Amino acid sequence: MIILHHLNNSRSQRILWMLEELELPYEIKRYERDSKTMLAPPSLRQVHPLGKSPIISDGEVTMAESGAIIEYLGQKYGDGRLIPETGSADYRQYIYWMHYAEGSLMPPLLLRLVFEAIKSKPLPFFIKPVARKIADETTRQFIAPQIKTHFDYVEKFLGEHEWMAGHKLTGADIQMSFPLEASVARGVADSYPNITAYVKRFQERPAYQRALQAGGDYDYA
Repeated sequence: MIILHHLNNSRSQRILWMLEELELPYEIKRYERDSKTMLAPPSLRQVHPLGKSPIISDGEVTMAESGAIIEYLGQKYGDGRLIPETGSADYRQYIYWMHYAEGSLMPPLLLRLVFEAIKSKPLPFFIKPVARKIADETTRQFIAPQIKTHFDYVEKFLGEHEWMAGHKLTGADIQMSFPLEASVARGVADSYPNITAYVKRFQERPAYQRALQAGGDYDYA
């Protein structure tokens, strides 16, 4: 049976969703973030050297990285589901969005999160104004324009397409779910109705709802 090493409030939630869409039997091994640092516990390093979730164990196979896991599950167990036909136009879109999610969209969102954290951290009173100014200027001049460029792009695409790769849900939608639903939950996507509607659409799927029930607390749904 597949074992999902599941960290609360993490990309691991989308692997739960993938498993539920494929209706596969699985077991969850749960890990909790440190309440102060919000980092994964050291015990995850016993499963994979990087100590990050998601990780799956499937017999002798241990695999990390959301995109790789989604590809693996789709190819091994999908039986034609959640992956478009190889060589088709939909497949090219599928490959593109699978890589875009973490390769292009997530970096500026993570930078935004880091600089917001810098502003809220306790610092010596004579350093805090300088740190806040650097964080604000970096966000204004670099991070915010990057996020706007990406969100304008995705918003336009979703105004013309129901799903990321063709006329039905694929693994590309599951891969794209984390950055988009996190952005909706944090208010980053408030002015993007197509993105907001897309997130609502996939969150209403029965398999997504089952994954939420199985995974426990998840701040972005």
